[in-house]
Amino acid sequence: MYDSQGRAEVFSRCRRVLIKVGSAVVTGPKGLDRATIHRLSDQIAELRERSARMEVLVVSSGAVASGMHRMGLTERPRTIPHKQAAAAVGQGALMEAWEVAFDKYDLLVAQVLLTSEDLANRHRYLNARNTLETLLSWGIMPVINENDTVVVEEIKFGDNDHLSALIAGLVGADLVINLTDTDGLYDRNPRVHASAKLIPMVHRVDAKIMACAAPEPGSAGTGGMLSKVNAARKCLALGIAMIIAAGKQRDVLLRLFDGEDLGTMFVPRERAYSGKKVWLATLPKPAGELILDDGAVTALINQGRSLLPIGVREVRGVFGVGAPVRCIDKDGNVIGIGLTNYKSTEIENIKGRHSEEIENLIGYKHSDEVIHRDNFVLTSETP
Repeated sequence: MYDSQGRAEVFSRCRRVLIKVGSAVVTGPKGLDRATIHRLSDQIAELRERSARMEVLVVSSGAVASGMHRMGLTERPRTIPHKQAAAAVGQGALMEAWEVAFDKYDLLVAQVLLTSEDLANRHRYLNARNTLETLLSWGIMPVINENDTVVVEEIKFGDNDHLSALIAGLVGADLVINLTDTDGLYDRNPRVHASAKLIPMVHRVDAKIMACAAPEPGSAGTGGMLSKVNAARKCLALGIAMIIAAGKQRDVLLRLFDGEDLGTMFVPRERAYSGKKVWLATLPKPAGELILDDGAVTALINQGRSLLPIGVREVRGVFGVGAPVRCIDKDGNVIGIGLTNYKSTEIENIKGRHSEEIENLIGYKHSDEVIHRDNFVLTSETP
């Protein structure tokens, strides 16, 4: 889809844009940075005015940081209940700030709170997609955030960089703009190394690029550059371009669309998946794992074959029919993710056996395959 020319082609094809705004961008010493939220809304409104075909979604962090300020907290809460309380207090103020900012353009906004579980469940995933598609068709601006108030694990481990990549796949975005407190990805941590150089463009997230990402998160959020690069990796696997840029830089969105070489752009070679495989490729939490022998690994990777029971060596986890599971080689490397035709207890009984033995072993036969190739994606092609 995109060649080495990069930016110009990405923007020329761009119809649906997801803008992720980090906590460090929308908050400051006095809580929410409403001036920055207004400046970003001004730019988004202008971009929509420039092109009637452009659709924009916003993933906005800042609920916990906003709640901290409103409650007079000087340090980020350490306990889960305190973080949840801060998110509950801050989320309303965060949405109100976006509503006021877009109201002067007569643009309605809709709060959408999601969790990893919402996107891991196929039916809830489709419901979320239908809701977002409807909002966009009505010209309403979705403002999305993780539901930090009720979900323990998302507060403890999750971040909106990850969420933005999942939502981009969910709605088939053409571009993700990840606005943060740095100018982009550097070859080393610019906060530590004065000689660090900005990397303007990336086509593939390999070990070298991963090593460039600073592992330490910023003070206001839960992510950090490593989280953003991981999100970019997910986007590239789906054929979605992503830019990391400084959110408080003057007119950053307009300048990007005007062709300025700001930030770091991750440009995919082609759109890899569609339909159900997009969901599999971005699945937050597979339900279990299957350990495979060398023959099965070769068949999956090199021959594009389905997974047969004879290739399964071990079953990990408890799951039902249709559950998404990781397929792993004997050395512990994840080969891919697929949907099973049998539940875990049944696979335990048929592992290492020929397909013609399935009915005698478990009393019925759904299919010859444990995982059909149409319901499988390779890890080398996924996040």
